[in-house]
Amino acid sequence: MIFYKEERIALFIDGANLYSAARALAFDIDYKKLLDLFAKQGRLIRAYYYTTLVEDQEYSPIRPLIDWLDYNGYTMVTKPVREYTDSMGRRKTKGSIDIDLTIDALGLADSIDHMMIFSGDGDYRRLVEEVQRKGVRVTVVSTIRSQPPMVADELRRQADNFIELMELAPHIQRAGGPRSGDADLSRGARTGEEPLLEDQEDY
Repeated sequence: MIFYKEERIALFIDGANLYSAARALAFDIDYKKLLDLFAKQGRLIRAYYYTTLVEDQEYSPIRPLIDWLDYNGYTMVTKPVREYTDSMGRRKTKGSIDIDLTIDALGLADSIDHMMIFSGDGDYRRLVEEVQRKGVRVTVVSTIRSQPPMVADELRRQADNFIELMELAPHIQRAGGPRSGDADLSRGARTGEEPLLEDQEDY
């Protein structure tokens, strides 16, 4: 990892995307360790975590994680999504955090030196390009070791640096317990076991 001691760093975490990548690599993320790791690399200005919540759902399995992150150094950005059944009877959700992340990243770009995007979504390539025009270095954190790879090639090429998530695992992995996707989130909020939104569509 390439960092400079006095540089101002901001983390932008696409919750569902990072969860999917960690699950594909069969480990759980300890978000306290993740925050501590990057706080040591420079001046951590902000750590954003983005996720969606299904509207009118009495209990969301991700709520304990959201509450824990909100009290432990993360800036939470949640967005309601609509759940519906399509003509084939399949359960789907409609919603996206892409625009929210992009607006926040552009708004903070003039106040930081290094932006870290925890996502492999190719839709962020244009955001990365624009932030780079402002003189900000951009690191993308995702994985190419899953099958298929979780990071879009165009996003990886545009970024100044790419960090393979599997190489971060020894530093941010939750000690013990089941692999990601097999555990009950209510047993420990900080594990990062964010449920996937199947067949998610953008607004």
